[in-house]
Amino acid sequence: MLASEKIEDIEIRLLLEALFLKYHYDFRSYAMASIKRRLKQAREQLGFTTFSAMQESLLRDPDMLPQMLRFLTVQVSEMFRDPSYFKAIREKVVPHLRTYPSIKVWIAGCSGGEELYSLVILFREEGLEERTLFYATDINPEALKTAEAGIFALDRLQLFTENHRRSGGKSSLSDYYQAAYGKVTFDKTLRRNVVFADHSLVTDAVFAEMHLISCRNVLIYFDRDLQDRALGLFKDSLARKGFLGLGAKESLRFSRHAGAFEDFVREEKLYQRRGD
Repeated sequence: MLASEKIEDIEIRLLLEALFLKYHYDFRSYAMASIKRRLKQAREQLGFTTFSAMQESLLRDPDMLPQMLRFLTVQVSEMFRDPSYFKAIREKVVPHLRTYPSIKVWIAGCSGGEELYSLVILFREEGLEERTLFYATDINPEALKTAEAGIFALDRLQLFTENHRRSGGKSSLSDYYQAAYGKVTFDKTLRRNVVFADHSLVTDAVFAEMHLISCRNVLIYFDRDLQDRALGLFKDSLARKGFLGLGAKESLRFSRHAGAFEDFVREEKLYQRRGD
């Protein structure tokens, strides 16, 4: 490693430490390669020459925090992303959930709300929405505001609609939104059973007993220890025989919590909490 790269790595670690000490956002155990890539983008787009200068601004200018979080938290998603995942929930998980008088679903790392609205629509189509409470959590306040607003660019709807169809959708996606001025606004009734909350998988604890947790494409940005912490949190949050959904590139295989789960739909990374 070049001397300049070593200095940059030191600067990044100091910047992440400052972010934690000042604002209590903890990115110190995120995968270094991913964090470094995102911080380089931030440095360039925000006009800083060094990470040390970014740290100075972060410590002294409160307006820097939301800008930093915009780069450090991943906000790339789509409705019914990986339609076969949602089809598996519809066909395999929902029949089990029907046996509960009330249901709690946690979308961890909800980003702009695409996965949240996908699950609420799915549950409405399956007749489970009324007895379900959805928790949509993220560490980024701006992402939570976006999710709560339920507004998306019109040019994204063709993909969303096709994904919904392929996921086994029982209605038209257009039944759930209104379009105007290049935007679509999803029906506010989709949010009537949703709790939006700031929650960190790095530092926060269990807050309710869940029947389904969907946390997709979040763990890939964590190092091994932090992945284990998050998976332990999910294990402790799930009711017996509850379900956990992960992203296509994520797995329980090497986690110390793997023994608490069994494969439910292996190819879709859907797991079931053991009942013993």
